[in-house]
Amino acid sequence: MRQLPNKAELRSELVQRLRADLEGLERAQRGAVEAATHEEAKPENDKDTRALEASYLARGQALRIEQLRAGVAEVEAFSLREFGATTPIALGAVVTVEDDDGAATLFLAPHGGGLKLAAGQAGVVTPRSPLGAALLGKREGDDIEVVVEGKKRERSITNVR
Repeated sequence: MRQLPNKAELRSELVQRLRADLEGLERAQRGAVEAATHEEAKPENDKDTRALEASYLARGQALRIEQLRAGVAEVEAFSLREFGATTPIALGAVVTVEDDDGAATLFLAPHGGGLKLAAGQAGVVTPRSPLGAALLGKREGDDIEVVVEGKKRERSITNVR
């Protein structure tokens, strides 16, 4: 396994991924707006709801775009500090956890939960996720319990940086 990139590189990759998602969503939203307002979208009768459905889709996408824009800004703005064995885990920590299935490296960030960074070497978790919430305030050497798919799983925190 190659060495994990530093936190600045992880954050930079996360921002790039979020921006790519944002660009794709903006393209889709423009298409939905066009579909809702296109001449051919005008209802042919009172049962024809194509334009209405397209407008609902465009509105939902617009809301998601605003959330994603805020997410990109938050990820760009949060501070990257070093953590040690006795430092409580907070945003910006890179944490290694181990369980019966092996070890996993996690980057605690404000957005982007579930993404894999550094060619799959690190997963992003957010404080809103059960795992991210369980990690907050813990230290290297602590154990955490997380319910995954209805089952309790215990994990040990083996490294914090």
